[in-house]
Amino acid sequence: MVFIICLIIGLVTAFVGSIMGLGGGVILVPTLILFASISDAFAWATPQAIVGISLIVMIFTGLASTLSYLKVKRVDYRTGFLFMIGSIPGGIIGAWLNQYVEAETFQLYFGILMILIAMILFFKKKEPRTVDLTGKGVRTFEVNGERYQYKVHAVGAIFLALIVGVLSGLFGIGGGSIMVPAMILLFGFPVHIATATSMFMIFFVSIFSSVTHIALGHIVWEYVLFFIPGAWVGGKLGAKVNQMLSSKTLEWILRLLLIFIGIRMIIQGLG
Repeated sequence: MVFIICLIIGLVTAFVGSIMGLGGGVILVPTLILFASISDAFAWATPQAIVGISLIVMIFTGLASTLSYLKVKRVDYRTGFLFMIGSIPGGIIGAWLNQYVEAETFQLYFGILMILIAMILFFKKKEPRTVDLTGKGVRTFEVNGERYQYKVHAVGAIFLALIVGVLSGLFGIGGGSIMVPAMILLFGFPVHIATATSMFMIFFVSIFSSVTHIALGHIVWEYVLFFIPGAWVGGKLGAKVNQMLSSKTLEWILRLLLIFIGIRMIIQGLG
């Protein structure tokens, strides 16, 4: 029974995470915390174990999603590798800090983070440019037959990615729930390029963050393997559905989802 539940959780969280470019951690982490509080079968799911599982699952979600996005040429490799310069060391630092976070504090901070991310999505985002830009850092992509350009500043991108990496390793969220809004708001990414590039990043960052959690003994291997098949299938399906939905629909679903999760986690943390 536990195997079936874990398989379903992996499938659903990877599916949603791949659609939004989040990696699925924002769904998987609170879901496992909920099951740990209501079922003895999930007594093994401590905050540290949950974050470790989340990061390992996101390796497979990220790989499955990235392979699908590669086929439609929506991954910005150059900018993705630039972000990784900051996010990989940040992820390692965050994973190390995770061992010092208590359960109630973990839930409270996680909830506050989710609310803040949801609020960010209500700000008017910088519209993707369709005019010619010049200079270093200019990227050009076509989405649904329309040409877009945006400019990425290296220093700002690396600094932002460092912060996101720390939060990713600390909370097991993969960084996409922060990075996707940041790419859209700060750099003018088209939504579909932002989500695809985020999953590309999440794949690599999750590998490095997971290694730290493995070294710290946070991984409950007899359970983590249950999540992987669902994560692989969910990642593939989510990437395909992403190409069918409008950006506005995705943004509204994400806002409501993050607010709901955030409020629930804050209540649990304060309780």
